[in-house]
Amino acid sequence: MPVPDPKTFTRILKTAQENDYAIASINVTNSNTINAALAAFVETKTDGIIQVSTGGGEHASGPAKDMALGAIAMAEYVHRIAADLPIYVALTTDHCVQDKVDKFLRPLIAESKRRVDRGQEPLFNGHMFDGSELPLGKNMEISKELLASMAPLGMLLEVEAGVVGGEEDGIDNTHAAAEKLYTTPEDMVFVYESLKDIGPFTFAATFGNVHGVYKPGNVKLEPKILRDGQAAVVAKYGPEAKLDLVFHGGSGTPIEEIHETLHYGIIKMNVDTDCQYHFTRAIVDHMMKNYDGVLRIDGEMGDKKTYDPRSYMKKAEASMKSRVIQAATELKSLGKSLFS
Repeated sequence: MPVPDPKTFTRILKTAQENDYAIASINVTNSNTINAALAAFVETKTDGIIQVSTGGGEHASGPAKDMALGAIAMAEYVHRIAADLPIYVALTTDHCVQDKVDKFLRPLIAESKRRVDRGQEPLFNGHMFDGSELPLGKNMEISKELLASMAPLGMLLEVEAGVVGGEEDGIDNTHAAAEKLYTTPEDMVFVYESLKDIGPFTFAATFGNVHGVYKPGNVKLEPKILRDGQAAVVAKYGPEAKLDLVFHGGSGTPIEEIHETLHYGIIKMNVDTDCQYHFTRAIVDHMMKNYDGVLRIDGEMGDKKTYDPRSYMKKAEASMKSRVIQAATELKSLGKSLFS
């Protein structure tokens, strides 16, 4: 049961919250990137999360070009491959904006309902709705409806208020207004009040974080925004109301700022851009070092051992695995699997 059931996933997040560490959530696009993440978690006895974006799902579906179908296929792959592994690996989805809800989130929720109706666990542990570009009231209106359909199945909803800058998977917030990059304490209270009576949720509050990797000084993070928002929620509703927060756009963040956010309730951090780079970097290295082998030059036949995709995909997986291990180390979750 390495894909945790709902109660176990709740326990994983609760333990992270209580002990000031966070779970690494790794975006995947195919079986190779899934294998890299799983290998990192297994090697270090670390629980983790594998997540699928709309673009990742569409890519995985091949000629079908069906983002939900691709996400289902990758989730089923994880359930099969991870079944006997000695760690927990949860499954979630990443940013889904309003105009993709009907062709991504709703089909995935329906697939989990079919599984639950058969006596199985849901396919995914949770989904993310990104309503950050909407007025907060409309954002929460849609979030409440989605959570109401997910909670009975044992799934949690991740929501976002405030905009994560930069660009990822076709969601371009490069030119977002500066004030939108910072969630206010009032926003955090409103999100809590909107969802607290419906079901479990996590909250991607924004504090200047951006997707992608930037040179030092180009990104101005304000982690104390999370502290102040949590304080506002706890002051009104008590310590049990402390929010489970998610850190988006974490690639390239200084280690001291990552550690600061752990004290303010971050229990999950998404890592995508750096994993993409590490995966691709190893392939480029292989091609440049084996140029005469991977190509049939001047009438030669090349070297099958070097153009066999397995030769460079193994290297790509190993390189991405190292970045996933780095993420777990930075988040202080390394070796803290609850699997026994």
